[in-house]
Amino acid sequence: MLKNKFSESEFEVGIDEAGRGCIAGPVTASAVILPKGFSNKYLNDSKKLSEKKRLDLKTIIEKEAIDYSVFFINAKIIDKINILQSTFKAMHGALDTLKIHPSFILVDGNKFIKYKDITHKCIIKGDGKYQNIAAASILAKTYRDDYMKKLHCKFPEYGWNTNKGYGTAFHMDMINKHGKTDFHRKTFNIKKLQLKIEYK
Repeated sequence: MLKNKFSESEFEVGIDEAGRGCIAGPVTASAVILPKGFSNKYLNDSKKLSEKKRLDLKTIIEKEAIDYSVFFINAKIIDKINILQSTFKAMHGALDTLKIHPSFILVDGNKFIKYKDITHKCIIKGDGKYQNIAAASILAKTYRDDYMKKLHCKFPEYGWNTNKGYGTAFHMDMINKHGKTDFHRKTFNIKKLQLKIEYK
């Protein structure tokens, strides 16, 4: 069972992102404030859950959370300011769009740019340790997956309904065949990623 939260602050918010390593689509961040005493034994890092379980938990999180938000940063901005800064921008955007002002920020990972005057703590692999970060990871993942499925309807040749914009061998082959769209990250070294996949 994951811990409910890290601090004693009333409105501690958990933050996580999805899509940072993709070569197409946005990077997506979510911020979630769970009620004190909230507990769900299935909450975990979204990558360790099936799609069905993530969608089931998404419904529970949206119903039970005190507040939550999701924020997207598109490929054009990622190309302009780089993926790390885009990840921070997405996280800050998620915090900006909360209705409730958080009193403490718990961040998945080891880096974060201070948000306003609010104390924060970075937790490596926090989505497998704290429920509010795990909840944020699930919302970020499910909202981004849904976005990529909708994009797939416009660009079915790239298989975004299954690879979600990650650099799979099929996705790479389709880029070689059809070229890049406006939703591809032009600054990512596609050829280097292709070699990594082929010789892994």
